[in-house]
Amino acid sequence: MNKVRKPVVAGFFYPSNPNQLKREIDNFLDIPNFKFTLENIFGLISPHAGYAYSGKTAGYAYKLLQKTDYKTFVIISPSHREYFPGISIYDGDAFETPLGIVPVNIDLAESITSKSDIIFKSLKGHEQEHAIEVQLPFLQTVLEDFDIVPIVMGNQGKPFVDELASILADVVDDKTVIISSSDLSHYHSKHEAYRLDSIVEKRIKEFDYEKFQSDLEQNLCEACGGGPILSMMKAAALLDKNKSLVLNRSDSGDTSGDYAEVVGYISAAVYGE
Repeated sequence: MNKVRKPVVAGFFYPSNPNQLKREIDNFLDIPNFKFTLENIFGLISPHAGYAYSGKTAGYAYKLLQKTDYKTFVIISPSHREYFPGISIYDGDAFETPLGIVPVNIDLAESITSKSDIIFKSLKGHEQEHAIEVQLPFLQTVLEDFDIVPIVMGNQGKPFVDELASILADVVDDKTVIISSSDLSHYHSKHEAYRLDSIVEKRIKEFDYEKFQSDLEQNLCEACGGGPILSMMKAAALLDKNKSLVLNRSDSGDTSGDYAEVVGYISAAVYGE
């Protein structure tokens, strides 16, 4: 491994001690009366805040992967710190977390970038971005042998969403899962966040990505990873994998007790027949 992306939010968004981190994730995965079992999972939606706030909701998504044999995870993230006109796939060999090294599927990354002028291999968006990194310890806890394609969307506009969706539909196989990393509304009252996030939940439940895109464009709802969610759903639709299931929804006030300004979270799955 010549180029490894080191963790940048360990000890901040999640524990830096591997034993403590594993215990915390195991606790999130210990969901009483978990009733969801899915085959043919195409994509997951998972939040990316600090584990104290969004870890429980993320646990619902990753519990679906326990005892499965998926091998590759295409993780699509917004770019929180850096705008750039395009979509960046990490140009290194691996990501590191306190739980170890996760290799990049370089062949699949090359296959994606070879089909596009706006999707490229680069460090752009990756150096300080947390939204991919926080997904990895969950994957490392529920699976033993897997690789990733880490993608950051510098621009989440419709042309970028459509191109990424089209290419993903062309290159993924049934051992690949696309993970869309996204939180929902930011810094509204709990009441207003519930209203806004209910719109997102409804669009996902109904698999209505066109209305979801319109809602985002008109600021009728919020999702910082709206582009990643839309890219995954549109790719799924191209392959007739148009079933969806919302697993859990919450907000930061559930942990902090501060209901004046909350951040919303959702976990969901997209799958085929």
